[in-house]
Amino acid sequence: MIEVNFDGLPGPTHNYAGLSVGNVASQSHFGEVSYPRAAALQGLAKMRTAMELGLTQGFLPPPLRPAADALRGFGFSGADDEVLAAAAEQDLALLRAACSASSMWRANAATVLAAPDTGDGRTHLVTANLAGMLHRSFEAAETFALLRRVFASEDRFAVHGPLASARHFGDEGAANHMRLAASHGAPGLNVFVHGEASRGGAFPERQSLRASQAVARLSGLAGERTFYALQNEAAVQAGAFHNDVVAVANQNVLLAHPQAFADPARLYRELRARLPNLHVVETFGVSLEDAVSSYLFNSQLVSLPGGGMALILPSDAQENAAAWAAVEAVLAGDNPIERAVVVDVRESMRNGGGPACLRLRVPVDGPGLAGIDPRFILDDARWTSLAKVVVSYWPEQIAPGDLVKPELWAQAREAHAALEAVIG
Repeated sequence: MIEVNFDGLPGPTHNYAGLSVGNVASQSHFGEVSYPRAAALQGLAKMRTAMELGLTQGFLPPPLRPAADALRGFGFSGADDEVLAAAAEQDLALLRAACSASSMWRANAATVLAAPDTGDGRTHLVTANLAGMLHRSFEAAETFALLRRVFASEDRFAVHGPLASARHFGDEGAANHMRLAASHGAPGLNVFVHGEASRGGAFPERQSLRASQAVARLSGLAGERTFYALQNEAAVQAGAFHNDVVAVANQNVLLAHPQAFADPARLYRELRARLPNLHVVETFGVSLEDAVSSYLFNSQLVSLPGGGMALILPSDAQENAAAWAAVEAVLAGDNPIERAVVVDVRESMRNGGGPACLRLRVPVDGPGLAGIDPRFILDDARWTSLAKVVVSYWPEQIAPGDLVKPELWAQAREAHAALEAVIG
C-alpha cells in the first residue's frame, strides 16, 4: 500500500484579498500584487520534486473562478459578466470571495480514511464543507463533484458529500486529521484535532468536534482506534488556524510543536498504548511565532520508496534560524526522518498555505490505484502538458484592482477551458 499526494494546482485568479481571518499570512499580504503563473509553476515544481523522490503524484485542478454561479445564489442575475459586474458594484467583498483561488489548498478538500480502518474496507473521502469562511464555502459542492470524478470506482472508494454547512459542523478536512500506523497498509489510529468555539479569542476555531465525530461515523471507524484532540488555544491565536500548521504525522512518526495540543501528554500516552513504536518528535526551541511564519510543521512528511522518511519543507523554514535548527536536530535524532527537501512555494505561503496545505494524501493499494481516473495521476508527459498550459494561459500578475476587470474574467475562463482540454 502506498500514499498518493494529490496536489491542488493554483488557479489563474490567485490573488491576495486577505479573506482568511486567523490566517496571519493571508491577512498581512492583503492588497499586494500576486503572481498566478508563478504560483502554479511553483506548485508544479513541488509535484515534480515528489515524483523525483519516487513517489506517486496526483493533481486536482481548480474550479472555474470567478464563481458567477455562486453569486446567482445571492440574487444577482444575467450573463456571467453581468453577474460579476453587479457584484463588483454592489458588494465588492463578495466578488473578491468569488474570485478566490483557495481551492489550491487541497488539504481542505476532504478527510481521507484509509481502507484498513473503515467499516466496509473502502477508502472513504468525506468532502469538507469549509463552513467557516465564505470564500471557501463556495468550493464544497464543486469539490464533491471533482472527487467523485477522480475516485470513480465505487468498489474501492466511498466519496461523501459535505456535512450540513453550519457553524456547529464546521469541517476543514484533512488539515485537522492525522493517521498513525505501522505502515500505510496496516490498521491505523485516526486522530481528529478540533477547536472549541466557546473559548472565544480573536481568531475563529474552525474545526468542530461534532464534524470530526460525524466524519468518523460516516466512515465506520472503530471507536477504540479513533482519537479526538483539542487544539491548544495559544496555537490557534498565534495563527495555527489548522492543526497542520503545528503538527504533521506519517506512519509511526508524529512531528509536533510542544504547544500543538491542549493536553499532549494524555494524547501521546493513549497513542503509545495502541502503537508502541510511535516516535513523537517535539521541536523545543521553536516559538509559535516561528512555527507559523516558517510553516515548519506544514511540511510534507513522506515515506521514501527505499525506506526512511523525508520532510518536504518550504524555503521559508530554511530561512528561519530557529526552524532550521529544529530541522537539523530532527535529522540527527533517533527517528525515521532522514532527509530534508526544500521547495519554493512562496506564492502559496504569502496567502497562508505551505507544502502540506497544497496536497491531499490518499493511501491506496494496487487495485485502489487502478480505481483512480489516470488523467489525475502525473507522469512526465502529463506534467509537461500542465506546465505548458500554465505558461500559455495563466496571468503573470494580478493587482487588487484587477479583480473587477472583465478582461481578467475572460482570461480566467480561457485558462480553465484550456486546462480541461489538457486533462481530456
